[in-house]
Amino acid sequence: MASQLQKSKLCFIGGGNMAGAIIGGLTAKGIDKQNICVSEPWDVNREKMKATGVRTTASNVEASQDANLLVLAVKPQVTKGVCQELASAWAERSSLPLIVSIAAGITLESLKEWFKLADGRTPHIIRVMPNTPALLGEGASGLFASADVSQDEKDLTAALLGSVSKVAEWVDREELIDVVTGLSGSGPAYFFAMVEHLIESGLSLGLTREQATRLAKQTCYGAGKMLVESSDEPAQLRINVTSPKGTTEAALKSFEASGFKGIVDKAVKAATDRGKELGETLAKS
Repeated sequence: MASQLQKSKLCFIGGGNMAGAIIGGLTAKGIDKQNICVSEPWDVNREKMKATGVRTTASNVEASQDANLLVLAVKPQVTKGVCQELASAWAERSSLPLIVSIAAGITLESLKEWFKLADGRTPHIIRVMPNTPALLGEGASGLFASADVSQDEKDLTAALLGSVSKVAEWVDREELIDVVTGLSGSGPAYFFAMVEHLIESGLSLGLTREQATRLAKQTCYGAGKMLVESSDEPAQLRINVTSPKGTTEAALKSFEASGFKGIVDKAVKAATDRGKELGETLAKS
């Protein structure tokens, strides 16, 4: 399916960080830059995109006119207007582009309604929740497709996301995209917060900020690499580090006494619930 991606006309509505990451990943894999067109209203972002060698415009309609795959990478609050603008411009098209939406919280039902043409046609749509490590080619993404999406279209989208995501998980119920948001979409911030607190703890116990920062960052990186490269489950990796009555056991018992599991559960659920709320709110707008 990578060969099909090579032949595709790709349109990005929105030229922000995530769109830029995907485009960078695509061009690094040899996708023809002239097959990519980016619509971006902000001059600074548009110039950044132009500097990469892809085609750019400030017009959503112009960018999409010959596209067979369109990545919707705009803020949720403006998604409805963008979809309706494009649908109005596609009346004469005999075939509609595949839509890949990375707009957080916007449901398939809303997208189909907003993209509906006057003759009743709607494009095939796939929702994707990526995360910010995609900026380094180390992303994790969740995907959900509408019932009319073909296997070829799923494969094409997987190839698209494969340019920036090491993991791409298809879910079989749309509400699980909100869970993906709570787990991996927002997840990087949880690790950043943990490292922040490790640094502050080291500082309070006598290390310099520079020392604590270097140690905490490398610990997080090294542990993450072990998670990815080891065949052991996370629980086993934890056990391997935890000597009976040792320092790690003392720290983990402190976590447990503070309700660490409940804290994590509540955080992931809060993010999941917020994703659902955003979708419901924007559907009513």
